[in-house]
Amino acid sequence: MIPMSYYLILSSILFSIALAGIFINRKNIIILLMSLELMFLSINFNFIIFGNFLSDLTGQIFVFFVLTVVAAESAIGLAIIVVLFRNKKSINVDDIGGLKG
Repeated sequence: MIPMSYYLILSSILFSIALAGIFINRKNIIILLMSLELMFLSINFNFIIFGNFLSDLTGQIFVFFVLTVVAAESAIGLAIIVVLFRNKKSINVDDIGGLKG
C-alpha cells in the first residue's frame, strides 16, 4: 500500500506547478485558466486522499460539487476569451480592460 504522504507530496507538487504557472506567465489567459484547472485538480486530489484515508465518502462527494463549479468557471472563462479574441484579435491579459462597457 502506498503511504498517504506520497499522495500529499504529489498534490503539493501539482499545486506548486499551478501556482508557478500563474505567477510566471501573466500575459496569456489560456495558460492562466489551465493553471487554475491544475490547482483545482490538486485540491480535489486532496479531498479524495483524505476521504479514502478516513473511510468517509464526504470528501469524494464534495469533489463532484467542486467539479461542477470548475466546469462553470472554465466555460465562462472560455466565453470571455472568445469575446476578447473577436474584439481585440489577441488573448493578452492587458487587453481585458478594453472590454469595459
